[in-house]
Amino acid sequence: MRTQQGGQAWLVTGHAEVRQLLDDDRLSRSNPDPAAPQDGGSALLATLLGDLATDHPRMRALLDPHFSAERMQAVRPQVEKLCAQLLDELAARQPPVDLRAVLATELPVLVMCDWLGVPQQDAGRFGSWIQDAANVADPVRAKQGLGGLFGYCKQLVAAKRENPGDDAISRLVATEGITDDEVLGLTALLLFGGYETTVARIGTCVLLLLSEPEQWQALCDDPGLIPGAVDETLRRSMPNPHNGGMPRYAVTDFEIGGVTIRAGDFVLLNTIAANHDEAAFAEPDRVDVTRDTAASLAFGHGAHHCAGAALARMQLRVVLTQLVARFPGLRLAVGVDALRLRHDTLIGGLVELPVTW
Repeated sequence: MRTQQGGQAWLVTGHAEVRQLLDDDRLSRSNPDPAAPQDGGSALLATLLGDLATDHPRMRALLDPHFSAERMQAVRPQVEKLCAQLLDELAARQPPVDLRAVLATELPVLVMCDWLGVPQQDAGRFGSWIQDAANVADPVRAKQGLGGLFGYCKQLVAAKRENPGDDAISRLVATEGITDDEVLGLTALLLFGGYETTVARIGTCVLLLLSEPEQWQALCDDPGLIPGAVDETLRRSMPNPHNGGMPRYAVTDFEIGGVTIRAGDFVLLNTIAANHDEAAFAEPDRVDVTRDTAASLAFGHGAHHCAGAALARMQLRVVLTQLVARFPGLRLAVGVDALRLRHDTLIGGLVELPVTW
């Protein structure tokens, strides 16, 4: 295939092949030719992380302790409190209401503030920087967003060195052997990844369930199905027009699926397509909250399983648990065909999600 940047790439869509290659050291995140142009996602990751972008084992060693089951268990009560406050505001409004604006864009930024130790009064500022940084339609705006985000993170890290607290950035700062640049890059990555992607996933998760009313009703009847519903809607995730797949580069020649990949070739691992492979999931386009999603690649696989998966899952579970309890009659206020996807961002997601009850 030809990428949006005009280069050639191998597109991998089969579940078995994508799963294998996600955890295959014959592929690398970085192009062996440093002069070659990067795709948008790789370029952003390199800008955020610097040298850490190509040192995956070290990046995981620094990040993983902050996403342990114990940490997530400790964070959950505050997430529940914040979500309840936002739903109080939702209940006070006259429907129809844009659930994306009231809940999906608000909860992740509040959670990031609390978990990372960012002052709540700064939420609006860094939220707008992150949205600008993810903009693919306006390079000047994206550069300004990254500049604002990095400038803010630099001040934040310095403040944590002076006055550490009980938060993820303070714990990163206190990590033995970590450099200032690494703390800065990881802080920017956590703010970016924890906000923009979760905003998109809350919106699409709720939409997919409301568009299949019997599935929503199943959750209302049995909230014990909510963890499975979260993983099913993540599997069924709506496509991002700017994401052809996870970018990788071949570091050696190898063969897969009868195709020879040459060293230096650009390879896109399309996890969304893989999660719609009929060989792995029967009737893959249908949302089924009772489905076994153990094979889902929504958060990657193996060594490249997303470090923030536990935090994202926990937020989505909290959202659904409280929504079905407080708004069992929630439904779309417009037809699915009237909803629009965001085309100006790397992450995608909905422009708005009008609901009524």
